[in-house]
Amino acid sequence: MRTTSEAHVPALSAPPSRRTIWAGRTMILIALLHTAVFVPLAPWASWLAGDLRGPAADSASVATFWALPGGFVVVLALLGLLVARAGRQGQRMPAYVGWVILAWGAMAVSLIGPSGFLFIVVPAGLLIAADITARRHPRTSS
Repeated sequence: MRTTSEAHVPALSAPPSRRTIWAGRTMILIALLHTAVFVPLAPWASWLAGDLRGPAADSASVATFWALPGGFVVVLALLGLLVARAGRQGQRMPAYVGWVILAWGAMAVSLIGPSGFLFIVVPAGLLIAADITARRHPRTSS
C-alpha cells in the first residue's frame, strides 16, 4: 500500500488519424445524401397518421420508410460520428469494421445492382487502409 500520492500525468495524445477521420466524414455524407434523395418521396402525413401500422400500408410507403428512418441512415450517421471522433483522438478502428462495411455494401449491390451502395467503398477502404498503415508503421513510445 502506498502512502505517498503521485501526480496524475495525462497520457500523450496521439496525432489525429486522417484516414479514420475522413472515413467517418464520408459515412456521414453518405447518410445525408441518402436522406436528401429519399425525404421528398416520404409520405410523412400518412406515416404520422399511423398508416404503416395497418394492413392497408402500400408497398411504396413501406419501402420508403425502410429507406429512411427505419433503415441504415441513422445508424450510418452515428457510426460516422463515432469513427470521426476516434480519428480525431488518434485512434483507429479495427480493420474488421472496414471489411464488414465493404461486405455489407457488396451484398447490397449484388442484390439490387449498382446503386448508392457503391459509395460505401470509400469509407470502408479508408478504414482498411488506416489499419494497414498503422500496423506497418507502429508509433514508438519514447
